[in-house]
Amino acid sequence: MTAEHLYRVRFFSQDKIYEIYARDVIQGELYGFVVLSELVFDNNTTLVVDPSEEKLKTEFSGVTQTIIPMHSIIRIDEVEKRGTAKITDISGNVAQFPSPVYTPSRTDT
Repeated sequence: MTAEHLYRVRFFSQDKIYEIYARDVIQGELYGFVVLSELVFDNNTTLVVDPSEEKLKTEFSGVTQTIIPMHSIIRIDEVEKRGTAKITDISGNVAQFPSPVYTPSRTDT
């Protein structure tokens, strides 16, 4: 029996840092994009509910895969077990540095 892979992915989205878990992470067919599929959330129906994870569950409800620009990815880790998915505000004067993924070379003819 092979072990299933599980990845923790952190990325920027609208001045927030998202941390979600996915079973499949691949380079997208579109250059400069990463595809996350088989998103994993807590399926327990207990009374103690994490509001941050519930917001993510609602936001990604019905999503089979999400495509994220490569320059928005902070980190991708393969993990042994799932933690809590969360959204964190970026505090202070920290912002994502905009950078082009591809810059064509200039040729003079």
